Amino acid sequence: MWIENPPPFPKVQIWRRGCALLVDMLPLWLISSLFGENFFIDLLIWLGLRVLVVLKTQGQSLGRWAFDMKVVEERSGRVPEATTLAKREILIGVGLILALNGIAKIDPFNAQYLMLLLPLAADCGIAYFDPVRQQAFHDRVAGTFIVNSRRGYSLDLKIKKWVAQLRRFMK
Repeated sequence: MWIENPPPFPKVQIWRRGCALLVDMLPLWLISSLFGENFFIDLLIWLGLRVLVVLKTQGQSLGRWAFDMKVVEERSGRVPEATTLAKREILIGVGLILALNGIAKIDPFNAQYLMLLLPLAADCGIAYFDPVRQQAFHDRVAGTFIVNSRRGYSLDLKIKKWVAQLRRFMK
């Protein structure tokens, strides 16, 4: 399952992947706030946003579209099948939902809820400490990669442009 040689796909920076995850998390947070705190409904919403949408949009979720990237299979370089995507997104979705619940419940007297951030940090931290492949745990298990795409909004480039314009304006 693990291939020793790095794939020929262009790698996506980890900070861009994190920003895309945050953009994908916002609709989950908004929709799940309508239904209250129900872990299984949150997971179904996450799977709908990250499996069904990705299958229909050639490997791009809302966050990946905003940052010009897509998910592909490790061996074929194509958009993964539904079962592969579901396996991948259940792993990351459980960690993300636990982290969101931990952040929502934290206060000065209940700092133990910060422990709910650990599964997401461990999952995504693996990509940070793997400079060659940059695969998170959920990517390794599912056999997927996040690669650059020519389709998208290029939000990161637009933000850099806006910041540069703002800096020129402030001088």
